[in-house]
Amino acid sequence: MSSTNQNLDLSNISQQLDSDNSRDRLRALVSLRDLTPDEAVPLILKVIDDENLQIRSMAVFALGLKHTEDCFPVLARILETENDYGIRADAAGAMGYLQDNRAVEPLLRAFYEDTEWLVRFSAAVSLGNLGDVRAYDALIQALDSEETMLHQAAIAALGEVGDLRCVDQILRFAQSDDWLTRQRLAEALGHLRCDKSLSALNYLVKDAHPQVSAAAQYAINQLASD
Repeated sequence: MSSTNQNLDLSNISQQLDSDNSRDRLRALVSLRDLTPDEAVPLILKVIDDENLQIRSMAVFALGLKHTEDCFPVLARILETENDYGIRADAAGAMGYLQDNRAVEPLLRAFYEDTEWLVRFSAAVSLGNLGDVRAYDALIQALDSEETMLHQAAIAALGEVGDLRCVDQILRFAQSDDWLTRQRLAEALGHLRCDKSLSALNYLVKDAHPQVSAAAQYAINQLASD
């Protein structure tokens, strides 16, 4: 595409994002997927505080996928100040895609201070994506939550962080009633090379649920090939 046509396209998208019609703004956001981050981000920021929740949610998510240096401070602000907990959860999730370890501190604050479990869940997943050992204590604390989905997120994230101190803590979920929690455990143990991990995986490979058994076998193979 010539630069003239491209500039015209960007101009058209920009005009659509200014439309009073929310469908126009949604269509414009979808069309940004083919643009480079440098082209897309200034346009995404036009609707980052949109009155329409669906548009705000899409814009926040898009910042995680089309990230530039401008994205981190915007997502950090939203995570800290947004009233809607779904949007805060979106911001926490998007921060995990930035691969920017400045996100660890705001994500930890959200994990410890936010009262909504969905925000804490998104923060835990993103802390796992970042793989920073500073998240260890928060993720261990999440294992004591009453929310099963937080257990799953924390177990998966602890596997990504890779600190072997967590093995004894997560092994208590080997007999969890929730099969997805057992699957997350098997997957995490595949990143945590030690005798206890292998022993637990040899137990989980006999699990009655086929997805748990398959995850355990894959993890055993993973540890053998590393």
